[in-house]
Amino acid sequence: MSDGRIRKQSVNIRGHRTSITLEDAFMDALRKMAAQRDLSVAALVAEIDGNQSTPGNLSSAIRVAVLEWALDGGARQTSRNDQSDDI
Repeated sequence: MSDGRIRKQSVNIRGHRTSITLEDAFMDALRKMAAQRDLSVAALVAEIDGNQSTPGNLSSAIRVAVLEWALDGGARQTSRNDQSDDI
């Protein structure tokens, strides 16, 4: 499992560069979430940003989206898919 280190990441969304600050574990989960949905990380971040009802902290919105995805079983589904590739 990733450590709790926080890193700044740059991402291009809707034609402008922005940075997000996420713990390694959230960034790893965001990548898995994007791969599961067949999206780039930038496209997924743009979607999360666009779904915010009131513009706010994008990094927090990403954490909430990743948490909801994990609670809905998305992380387990990815794990099962990863395991089936090994068989």
